[in-house]
Amino acid sequence: VCIHRVRSCSSIRFIKSKYVCVFDKSALKFSHQQRLFRTSAVSCGQIVQFKLSDIGEGITEVTVKEWYIKEGDSVSQFDSICEVQSDKASVTITSRYDGVIRKLHYSIDEIAFVGKPLVDIEIDASKGVAPEEDVVETPPMSHEEHTHQEIKGHKTLATPAVRRLAMENNIKLSEVVGTGKDNRILKEDILNYLAKQTGAILPPSPKAEIVPPLRKTEAGPAAPKDKARKIPVPVSRPIVFSGKDKTEPVTGFQKAMVKTMSAALKIPHFGYCDEIDLTQLVQLREELKPLAEIRGVKLSFMPFFIKAASLGLLQYPILNASLDENCQNVTYKASHNIGVAMDTEQGLIVPNVKNVQVCSVFDIAVELNRLQSLGSAGQLGTSDLTGGTFTLSNIGTIGGTYAKPVILPPEVAIGALGKIQVLPRFNGKGEVFKAQIMNVSWSADHRIIDGATMARFSNLWKSYLENPASMLLDLK
Repeated sequence: VCIHRVRSCSSIRFIKSKYVCVFDKSALKFSHQQRLFRTSAVSCGQIVQFKLSDIGEGITEVTVKEWYIKEGDSVSQFDSICEVQSDKASVTITSRYDGVIRKLHYSIDEIAFVGKPLVDIEIDASKGVAPEEDVVETPPMSHEEHTHQEIKGHKTLATPAVRRLAMENNIKLSEVVGTGKDNRILKEDILNYLAKQTGAILPPSPKAEIVPPLRKTEAGPAAPKDKARKIPVPVSRPIVFSGKDKTEPVTGFQKAMVKTMSAALKIPHFGYCDEIDLTQLVQLREELKPLAEIRGVKLSFMPFFIKAASLGLLQYPILNASLDENCQNVTYKASHNIGVAMDTEQGLIVPNVKNVQVCSVFDIAVELNRLQSLGSAGQLGTSDLTGGTFTLSNIGTIGGTYAKPVILPPEVAIGALGKIQVLPRFNGKGEVFKAQIMNVSWSADHRIIDGATMARFSNLWKSYLENPASMLLDLK
């Protein structure tokens, strides 16, 4: 009776004095502990430390750029937790649990380390979720965990059979574009992705891959308008002179540039320049632009430049190679992963179009549109920024005519494209005509590439662009 009376009181001082004599010190201590234990068991769940998993490419630390949640928020699986930025890409980390956020271990712009706690999540222990030690003791990301940590937090939809096929071929689902309903990844998507990685050519899918041209009155023009709204508009800011020096750490893409350009200084560069008459290509592009716009794709000159470079690399594979650190072995790359230098708010980035050797000009244009949209929004993934074998830098979009491009290791060649200018030139009859002229500046690794090889490749690339119809003979 006395113990029941103690539990029913809010404080021990409310107990009448005649009952106190019944208690000894141990009894009071026991009843008090029991009350606290019962309360904590009802109000608290299981706290799991969600650690930052390995995001690949040897990255060990990232910068926390934005939190999408705060302490006390409820989250579900695949909900975005935060955006982090490495020296190669921006990645959005998503939750693998249903629960409540109890603690954020980092503030904005702080450095987070792989394998260290990112957030504490309180989960419902009754749902049978794996205990903390089953989750946090393995920093490297497993195949199942790939579906929980993806670019910009998009949920990956796929059947268990498709996931198993991706796991058997060591493919990250976050790198595959789904063509099913709600962007669901199908078996054909995995096979097509695998074919692009290996360079194999698969039989055409029964599903039409190219949308037939639509009338202008239909939904065709809607796509360009939607894309135009996503382009960030620069905001003019007043210039403030504080009169004080400011020191900032080198982070993000600048940090990557320091590493790559320091390595590039070890390469003896050989330069070669030429001019290209793009008069016929300009006319061809004007004819094809409306067709591409109907399909929702912006057609620039770059897809032609990239495809012509790939056709040239088939004849001169030494330019699509890499040299080891000891300069003892040359690796000839089977895939033509041609990089395109882009100027973004985050700095200079070089995403690449994968397997250009098996892509059409239209396929390249579609991929470039995707890369440019993601680059403008700062959402390019690691897979888009790595694996390049050859690079083209279109400095002409800013206004330059000539450049001295720096090779991006481990590649061995790079080209810089100038702006297209209307200049007078002479034809075969000695008559002056208006020509569309573009200058190109090549840089090659002179340890394995001689000047004659670079010149012959440039001449072949030039002939494809000056006579674009000639590319039809070699297109595959």
